[in-house]
Amino acid sequence: MAKAGSKNDRWLVVVNPNAGSRKGEKDWPKISRLLNDRLFKYEAVFTERRKHAIELTSTAIQKGLKRIIVVGGDGTLNEVVNGIFNQNFIPSSEILLGMIPVGTGNDWGRMYDLPKKYKKAIQVIREEKVFTQDVGHIQFHSTKGQEERYFVNVSGMGYDALVALKTNKMKDRGRGGTLTYLMNIFTGLFQYRNTHFNIRVDDKEVFSGKVLSMNLGICKYNGGGLMQVPDAIPDDGLLDITVIKGISKMTIVRNVAKLYDGSFIKLKFVDQFRGAKCTIVSKPKGIALLEADGESLGHSPLEFTVIPKALNIIIPETKQAE
Repeated sequence: MAKAGSKNDRWLVVVNPNAGSRKGEKDWPKISRLLNDRLFKYEAVFTERRKHAIELTSTAIQKGLKRIIVVGGDGTLNEVVNGIFNQNFIPSSEILLGMIPVGTGNDWGRMYDLPKKYKKAIQVIREEKVFTQDVGHIQFHSTKGQEERYFVNVSGMGYDALVALKTNKMKDRGRGGTLTYLMNIFTGLFQYRNTHFNIRVDDKEVFSGKVLSMNLGICKYNGGGLMQVPDAIPDDGLLDITVIKGISKMTIVRNVAKLYDGSFIKLKFVDQFRGAKCTIVSKPKGIALLEADGESLGHSPLEFTVIPKALNIIIPETKQAE
């Protein structure tokens, strides 16, 4: 039972029951007991469909709630962040965000060593050590026309986005997890065709040619522990960009393991860039798929920018000194 209190000390707790193959639903009673034990005053809301967390977050902020806890995975976090930045009632600088990881990938939490044990994750939130990270912004296209999305971790195009799309479709059917993602890495090889990208960083053309996959990162990890942007710094006001050029299927298979420790960036068919703005046009136009924080979105042409130090997050004290 949520406890009463003034809006200034109350938390909005956004719970995704489907997170972690319905682990969110199964574990919520335990999580709520732990929150009550730590004397949190909160209002819990539960997502029912994709993008619902955006609506729930925006509505709660309009009512004056400024402190938010996400109970879910990277996709739920992404929606909550979009709820924060899609409203104009309270500046994002006045909002505080914590997370209790319940998803299957939890890649954003991996960046900050967020505990997976609920009791420890709640203790981190209670200690309220704040770090302010950058937020990415994307303008992309879909059947609805031009749209926008914010992200806080990693965005991917090409093969990366195809794998995310296949994985999300399986999640919708109740099949998720890191093994599912790995399986789709290999099955996607038979579907994806290397695509021509024209890439500009800070208004300068840096690449034009065939691309297998491309990632832009505020943080380092995606896909359940893949380190596809290993040099990303979450508060430097810049996007770290990794481009894997068009290569053969066997070359991909031979080098998958290098994605986990970031050593793939040393390979001759990988380019790295860094900047505050990146635009991507594919040939044919519109063929390059897009994902952000694991959420399948739309397609090119794309424009990425950074909002420096825009989101106040709660992270473990051990990460504060790094």
